[in-house]
Amino acid sequence: MDIFNKSTYYYDLPEELIAQKPAEPRDSSRLLVFHKDTTQIEHKIFKDIVDYFKPGDVLVVNNTKVIPARLFGRKAETNAKIEVFLLKRHNLTDWEVLIKPVKRVKIGTEIIINDELKCEILQIGEFGSCDVRFKFDGVFEEVLDRAGEMPLPHYIKEKCENKERYNTVYSKHDDSSAAPTAGLHFTNELIQKLKDKGVIFTTVLLHVGLGTFRPVSEDNILNHKMHTEHYEVSKETADIINQAKAEGRRVIAVGTTSIRTLESVATKYGKMEECCGDTNIFIYPGYTFKIVDGVITNFHLPESTLIMLVSAFLGIENTMNMYNVAVKERYRFYSFGDATLLI
Repeated sequence: MDIFNKSTYYYDLPEELIAQKPAEPRDSSRLLVFHKDTTQIEHKIFKDIVDYFKPGDVLVVNNTKVIPARLFGRKAETNAKIEVFLLKRHNLTDWEVLIKPVKRVKIGTEIIINDELKCEILQIGEFGSCDVRFKFDGVFEEVLDRAGEMPLPHYIKEKCENKERYNTVYSKHDDSSAAPTAGLHFTNELIQKLKDKGVIFTTVLLHVGLGTFRPVSEDNILNHKMHTEHYEVSKETADIINQAKAEGRRVIAVGTTSIRTLESVATKYGKMEECCGDTNIFIYPGYTFKIVDGVITNFHLPESTLIMLVSAFLGIENTMNMYNVAVKERYRFYSFGDATLLI
């Protein structure tokens, strides 16, 4: 088995298992529990997750908030249709974006979104990314809310009418262009049940962008270039996690974005520290986890950096076996799909 070959992380998925709508209520989705020490698999409902936590466990979530990052406009010169997808904010007016089709624009091109919003191309980068400057009156977030659409992945064909349904109940800080989808299963009531059991709930921030979801195009995964994403860790969170690790208590991360934040900081400082910065960490088999003892995550795309991260935690054979079981048991896959608990 070649751990560096992209095809090692491939599995067959029937298209009908790709979830088009989220479960209602949120915690009624299915939950596959994988016990790492015994390779035992259990089939549960997400709200049953409380049974697998112990008093003193630390549950870490990413409290980023998805913005309506997909904009449809036209070139001012020719009226040619252009899609502008927000990736990373530089300042009040300037953003890194994806432009489709990028071959239609050049530096200086003006794109009209609507009567309230337009942007100008400042720089053209790799993979269709560009730096743009937005022009608007008033508060950008309010203008964007009226102009933009929620950035659902391409495999979800139905429009998201309720913008809050593509956000977690604890989302707080705007600027993500995709949801940390493992957190979509939590309700406020479920979080309270966990706290009542003695679970310590804490947050990190990673604004989800291209780094999390850009496909791996190289056959040798070591040649894959991760995009940077912004993260922040508070002193309170760092102290909670450091104390838990010192006392031998478990740290369980909700989603791959929380994992990448925790492991980025631990790799840089040797432990958790109050900090902020950008990360392009790429976790694949052979990686030694420094913080994370358990994972809650969804089922990910074949040959993606996310399934490689899961394989680093569980092992490739365990991961692919788990995915094959999930397909056989007709779990729902991807962003609006079911969840896994890896402990």
